[in-house]
Amino acid sequence: MTEMEIDSVQDEFARQTQSFMQWFRDLPGATFHKDIQMVDLRGHGAGRGIIATADIEPDTVLFTIPRPSIITTTTSSLATHLPSIFSESESEGDPSNDAWTRLILVLMYEYLRGPSSPWAPYLTLLPASFSTPMFWSDSEIAELQASSVVSKIGRDSAEGMIRSRILPVITSHPSVFFPSGDRPSDDDLVGLAHRCGSAIMAYAFDLDSPDSDSDSDEGAEDGWAEDRDAQRELGMVPMADMLNADAEFNAHIHHAPDFLTATSLRRIPAGEEVLNYYGPLPNGELLRRYGYVTPRHSRYDVVELPWGLVEPHLRSALSANYGVTETQWGQVDALLARQREEDEEEEEEDDETFVIERTTPDPESTGLFPPTPQPAITALPEDLTERVKKFLKTVSKVSSSPELKDKPTRTKIQLETVRLALIDRERQYPTTLEDDEFFLSSVPNTPRTNKEMAVYVRAGEKRLLRETQAWIAAELAKLTSSSSDNTSRVRSREGEGEADTPSAKRRRT
Repeated sequence: MTEMEIDSVQDEFARQTQSFMQWFRDLPGATFHKDIQMVDLRGHGAGRGIIATADIEPDTVLFTIPRPSIITTTTSSLATHLPSIFSESESEGDPSNDAWTRLILVLMYEYLRGPSSPWAPYLTLLPASFSTPMFWSDSEIAELQASSVVSKIGRDSAEGMIRSRILPVITSHPSVFFPSGDRPSDDDLVGLAHRCGSAIMAYAFDLDSPDSDSDSDEGAEDGWAEDRDAQRELGMVPMADMLNADAEFNAHIHHAPDFLTATSLRRIPAGEEVLNYYGPLPNGELLRRYGYVTPRHSRYDVVELPWGLVEPHLRSALSANYGVTETQWGQVDALLARQREEDEEEEEEDDETFVIERTTPDPESTGLFPPTPQPAITALPEDLTERVKKFLKTVSKVSSSPELKDKPTRTKIQLETVRLALIDRERQYPTTLEDDEFFLSSVPNTPRTNKEMAVYVRAGEKRLLRETQAWIAAELAKLTSSSSDNTSRVRSREGEGEADTPSAKRRRT
């Protein structure tokens, strides 16, 4: 790109920002504090953002967004053109007509209206492309290696949802979506739907409850397509979604019946960026939803451990060290199968994957991390320990080993087998933590390229696996020490008993 072309792009970027700011200030009921400014942060890999131009005190209203300016299924005119699609009575129980699908239709409709849309200056600011893994190449996705993020991208299922739910509505109402008669191709419409779905994933707010935030997504089966509760009202909130976010933040979006407000949580010095909060998200989820990672979110990193890595080590240890025979394993398997049938009847199923995470304190009311305690592994996932206990209890029903009745022994088995499973889990990544840290050492700032972000995510997961292994080693050392102390006390009591016997006899005479 030539210098002239760069200047032209920058001028267009600035023009769009100015147009949006004028549009926002003209909205009835909207406010924008005199000491904040929207700025170009592309040099920092963040697009637009809002900074303080003078010191701002806590509890200052930074801006106010009237609810009629939010893009929803009730504020867009699309609902008047397609009443059967947007009727609550029609949509109840219809998965092809949920809140998520309807908002995608609304956003596509407003995009296709172009300059005639009431939100045109706002829509021009939304990204035309995204850095989320949904839009990565196969080789870029491969850089995530064994991260569970890969299974949650859901590109194929998202496209299937678009073609089965979105396209039929649009193509069956051409006069609504293409009043000029200029109809895009199906592939172009699918591309626009992906863009709208990703914009909703990154920017939409849940609007039902007075204090809801945009971090209440649930589930991940279809990429972005099933990430939000089907019946919650969703909305695209101009200005609120111009705020960038981090795990430490200085502003909060408050929901009121007639408007939303952004309020400062603490003093914001001049020149500091105003930051919102998306919730305690691990970097993998931050990348999947929003297309970036940050060092501050590393404390919330998670890694998934499948039961399929734990059970083989349990069976091996019980066979080798506690004499469980092939015949007994057959009995155990029969008991486990019966338990699964009973669980299915009661609609209770054992988890097959367990989330390893640190115990991490919540941010303070100022948006800052508390000085103590530091995030740390303090226990294994409760559902994992319960699954192991259930397994060992079943084995103890058919095993003659008295040691399996001993709680410290069962704890030791659990810790040792989970440690081995964690080692196996780490081996699923083609590179080591040291390899990844060496690569990241050459990255001067927060990772920005797709590869850098992928390596950052997988390194965070490996680091967590190492920390959990170290915690288990410490717990096993405590068990060994406790066992040694108990043995010493028993021997001491036995010795005392032998010495006391004569005096005891003398007392009886």
